[in-house]
Amino acid sequence: MNHEKSENLYKKALEFMPAGVNSPVRAFKNVGMSPIFIERAEGSKIYDADGNKYIDYVCSWGPCILGHAYPTVIESVKKACESGLTFGACHKGEIELAELIKKHFPAMEMLRLVNSGTEAVMSAVRASRGYTHRDKIVKFEGCYHGHSDGLLVKGGSGLLTNSIPDSAGVPEGYTKNTLLAKYNNTESVEKLFEKYGNEIACIVVEPCSANMGVVPPQENFLKFLRDITKKYNSLLIFDEVITGFRLGIGGASEYYGVKPDLITLGKIVGGGMPLAVYGGKREIMECVAPLGSVYQAGTLSGNPVAVSAGIATIKTLESNPEIYSGLERKSAMLESAMKSAGLNVNRAGSLITVFFNDEKVTDYDTAKKSDTKRYAEYFSYLLENNIYTAPSQFEAMFVSDAHTDEDIEYTCEVIKKFR
Repeated sequence: MNHEKSENLYKKALEFMPAGVNSPVRAFKNVGMSPIFIERAEGSKIYDADGNKYIDYVCSWGPCILGHAYPTVIESVKKACESGLTFGACHKGEIELAELIKKHFPAMEMLRLVNSGTEAVMSAVRASRGYTHRDKIVKFEGCYHGHSDGLLVKGGSGLLTNSIPDSAGVPEGYTKNTLLAKYNNTESVEKLFEKYGNEIACIVVEPCSANMGVVPPQENFLKFLRDITKKYNSLLIFDEVITGFRLGIGGASEYYGVKPDLITLGKIVGGGMPLAVYGGKREIMECVAPLGSVYQAGTLSGNPVAVSAGIATIKTLESNPEIYSGLERKSAMLESAMKSAGLNVNRAGSLITVFFNDEKVTDYDTAKKSDTKRYAEYFSYLLENNIYTAPSQFEAMFVSDAHTDEDIEYTCEVIKKFR
């Protein structure tokens, strides 16, 4: 497969951007390759600068649940652009999107639109501290909640991919109130609350982790988190930036039957455009400016173009519930093929990760045991067979409604031949 144009573009990009990329995982560092440069995308396919076509299982890291360039979404965006790209002011689309979100996430009694998952989680944590008048938070090893200073402690995603346990440039004081627990380990959480319970503002968790690879919650783990936060008058934040509208129309909170105090959404809620949301109980959100003293603002928050894409995407999911049964069926086919090839697989709905180790991956410690060199071989093998997956062991594979049965069957056959 020829990648000459991509390689030349990468050499040029290196002159202007750190490692030639605008987000670390795109550099292909941990799969020992240079990045491919994408020129266009449609349906389940992406096309690179050299004209190579791939079946895409990254889906822009999740938001393209309907597939790339979905006609209704594109039409909505074009129409919104004709009226102006941004107003920096209120518009009725914000209300329509808020109503749609609240309909499917009833825990979000009030919500605020922002621009990224990082911003959403940062703002939710700030609101929880303002509401409880406490400083400490609990997060889990391997869970990634964006790159805000206080949450860059043993995070997943690019931090884990590039073996960065924390981040340079973060003063010690920013993380001194961040307490670390082990995902799927109730004892580690209990110990923190026994010692710091009256100082803990919140637990922030990916209800199904997807940033150390896909690691679903063990039975009753989320219920335990709900119970212990209530016991100590702390708040529970579900970071559903990835799982929201993906595990189901009501996200992970509906999928697992646990209602948190605050939820953050991203990816699908913007339909492929930069948009995210945080929200929850009315009394908590009423602490946010200008009603309360917890400050958060953004010129592009709720911009009409991103909002139009989100509305079109959610309405499509809402009116076509068979999309989710189709995602489940196709994802189960891929999981079966992976297992028949002797691969170690974790799956939650349409989120899938293959791990190259000999034990079940249930937390950060077992995820770290994965053979990343073997994953690099797997990635390269799939790419050479025109299948594009995450260029990192510690990310998810995303299935979309646009993936045809032919796409899935071909992918299964290729996977079964991997040695």
